[in-house]
Amino acid sequence: MTIKLFTLAALCSLASLAADITGKWIAQVPGRDNQTREVVYNFKADGAKLTGTMSGPQGAEIAINDGKIEGDAISFNVKLEFNGNSMVRNYSGVVAGDEIKMKSQTQRGALEFVAKRSK
Repeated sequence: MTIKLFTLAALCSLASLAADITGKWIAQVPGRDNQTREVVYNFKADGAKLTGTMSGPQGAEIAINDGKIEGDAISFNVKLEFNGNSMVRNYSGVVAGDEIKMKSQTQRGALEFVAKRSK
């Protein structure tokens, strides 16, 4: 019984350490020709699991896959489709209050940007 209570308390502690990022976040993401585009993230945190969507080209919603929350760090990937070709893009970020400092690896290199909680 004592071991079960200890395990339950430890799991609850870990869940409470995970960043609460549930909600809508908006980022200005750098793109080609020094243009930026607005990307909307709709995150749902469930303990250490992260799910949700992000807006893609032409406003289509793209599902977030393999999402994880570890303390203030998040990671996930999305599958993108372009002209019959698909690719997976990995994202990582660090939550600090109402901002997430995000990184994404692309074919042209790493992108860095900030997502802000929508009010």
